[in-house]
Parts: sequence; structure tokens; C-alpha cells
Amino acid sequence: MFQKVVVANRRAAAARVIRALRELGVRSVALFSDADRDAPYLAEADEAVRIGPAPAGASYLNRDAVIAAALAAGADAVHPGYGFFAEDATFAERVEREVGRFIGPSPGWIARMGHKPSARALMAEHGIPIGGGSEPLADDEAALFSAAERVGFPLIVKPASGGGGIGMVVARHPGELAAAARRARSTVRRAFGSDSIYLEALVERPRHIELQVVADRHGNVRTLFERDCSVQRRHQKLIEEATAPNLDRTALDALASRVAAVLGGLGYDSIGTVETLFAADGSIRFIEMNTRLQVEHGVTEAITGIDLVATQIRIAAGERLDALLPAAVTPSGHAIEARICAEDPERFLPSTGVLEVFRPPAGPGIRVETGFAEGNTVTPHYDSLLAKVIAHGGTRAEAIARLDAALADFAVAGLDSNIPALRRVLASDAFRAGNTHTGLLAEIGAP
Repeated sequence: MFQKVVVANRRAAAARVIRALRELGVRSVALFSDADRDAPYLAEADEAVRIGPAPAGASYLNRDAVIAAALAAGADAVHPGYGFFAEDATFAERVEREVGRFIGPSPGWIARMGHKPSARALMAEHGIPIGGGSEPLADDEAALFSAAERVGFPLIVKPASGGGGIGMVVARHPGELAAAARRARSTVRRAFGSDSIYLEALVERPRHIELQVVADRHGNVRTLFERDCSVQRRHQKLIEEATAPNLDRTALDALASRVAAVLGGLGYDSIGTVETLFAADGSIRFIEMNTRLQVEHGVTEAITGIDLVATQIRIAAGERLDALLPAAVTPSGHAIEARICAEDPERFLPSTGVLEVFRPPAGPGIRVETGFAEGNTVTPHYDSLLAKVIAHGGTRAEAIARLDAALADFAVAGLDSNIPALRRVLASDAFRAGNTHTGLLAEIGAP
């Protein structure tokens, strides 16, 4: 096992990893920017090191600074959390060359799956269904329209690298395509440093279903059920649950078995998530694989009793799956997560300021993941996530009731939060009936 691990992330992600390291008896080094110097989890880490000024490019996304901090601390591993360097193959290579172990997949896997068109082609080659799509496109309008003609409208313009729903723009007819491509390229250039895009056939009102993959460095791969991540705003997930309601269990299990067999044959070697769309006609298509810990991993932990972060760390240290997981895992009850964000609940625009009141809920079946405390300042330099509230119940109805009560008890003042929008979703007949899809927010009157 590692002796000391640098946690190259912030707020909820950093707090979660620090807790797992502490439970494993591993020393942790928290990194922080000037904007996060008051973060409560810094006191929970064994060491805390300033990494730079507030802008992410000068701190959390500064490869040289993070590597230097790891070397100065005498760390033998780096955990990237989720976001920032979690899917940066160049950073992972540097960690493995200069520091020790990158806690995640081998750098080659990050690069292989991080390029979305290549990942789609790889999965199609091994029998995983994909929808219509194009190759990566140069900044050439003739090539763009030619590819669109092959894919067909409506379609979605997507970044060839990156993830998290960033830079995805819908074009429903040819008149929208050029502007959609310009907007997508501009966004992904700022977010990922590359303006490569591709086109994918748009699926209307699909279910967004992801499979939790767990693999070791000895050729063993398993899946731990699925999560329904269909409740989204602007392609960003808001509510996730495990397992997926109102879907054929046989089809889900068959897909999971196929994914495990393919990734096992290819030699995948860490945790990861295979993301798919389930269309209204029953068809299933692969969209991407995230080679990292997901924000929503907690709902899988709730129904399985398996600590995914500790498992990820132990896999990176060389342990085998058969020593980490029970021979058979049966889901217990139902779990739902809501992402509490600092944003206007009507327009979903970011809100910044001091958390004058910040009192997370508690109670039976409730778990809160956060890196904030009352009095902290929410700045415009990072994403808007304040906390994740996870509710676990014996049934889906019980989980919904517990989550709604917890959100009602979550006191936030000093800035806007999306709690009212989340509660509207939970109260809707469609959600309560398990009829989720990516257009649900619009249907219930939210933007």
C-alpha cells in the first residue's frame, strides 16, 4: 500500500479521497489554491500545500506545480479525484515517471478512451452498439456539412476529447450547423485546449444509463450495476440513481456482461464508467467511457456497500478484485443523489458569494458529500457544485421521500442554489413513476 498520496483536486472530490485514504491508513497531502485556503477538509488531511492562485490554470491545472508539490512532499502516488487531471494522459504519464503511481487507469487507457471517436470505433469493433457518427472534423465547413449529411439531422456536435457534457451543441437542421460547430469549438478550446469536434446522431428523450466498471491490474473486470443519470440541464447531470427504474433487467445484465467481457479482453485496469443511451424504441448505444471516478459513485456505494474510492486505491496498489469484492454482489434497496449547485434555480446561471448559511441535512439513509462550510466563499473560478446529497432507502419511493425531506432541510443562504429545481423534479409525476429521460426538466417547466 502507498505511504503518502497527493490529492490533486478540491472541495467535495478532495474531501472524499482524503476520507478514503485515512480509512486505509495512508497519509494524505491536500493541495489548495488561494480561493480554497479556508476549505474545511484541509484540516483533515495530514498535510496541506498551497498550489497557486485562484484560477485553475495557475493552480489545479498546473502540471508542473502539482508534480513539484508531490515530489517535495515525498509522495509515492497521486489521486486526481474527478475533473481536472483525472483523464489527462500526459499528467498521468508524468506522475508514473516522476512520482510513483497515478491512481487511475494506465495512461494509455486514458488516452485511448479520452478520444471519443476512437473509443466509439473500438467498442463497435468488439460488438458494443453505437449510433451514427462522424470522424473527428477539421475546421473546414465543407467537411462539416459533408459529415452532417452522412449522419443526418437532428445531430449533436461534441468534443472529440473531454467530457462532462461540456461543449455539446444540438443542431436540428442545416441552418444551425455552422453556428453550433463554432460554439462547440470555442467552448472546448477553452475547456480542454483542443477544438477537435465530431458529430453524433441525436437521440430524442433517451435514458442516460451508465455502467460502473471495476477492473484490476491482473486482467479481472466486473461491473457493479448501473446508474440512471437522465435528469440533466444543458447535458450536465443533476440527479442520479441506482439502479435504473423501469428498464428490462435482462437487457441491462446482458449489456453489463458484454462490457465486462470486452474490457477484460482488452486489459482495462482500474475503475471506470461506460456511458450509454437507451432510446425510446429500445435500442442501446455506447456514447463514451470515463476512465475515472464519477461524481455520482456514491449511489453505487449505497446499494452495494462497496467503497469505490478505497477499491480504486487498492487496485492501483496492485491488489486483485477477488480480494476486494465479494464473489456475488446483490443490490440493497435504492439510492438517489442530487447535486446541490450554486446557481439560479430557474435559469441555472452560476451564483457566487459567501455562504452565510450552509447547514447540510442529516438523518436515516442520508449521506452528504461536500468540501464547503458555513462562511466559505464560492468564487467564479470553478464549477458550481456545493454538495451531493445521497438518499438510500429500502425502495425507490422511500429514497425519493428521504431525499426530498433532506433537500427541504438543507439550509443555504448568501447565494442562490438549485434546491428548488431539484425538488420540482422529485415532486413530478414522471420522475416518481420512473419515467425519466434527458428532456424531463423541460417537460416539467424547468429550463
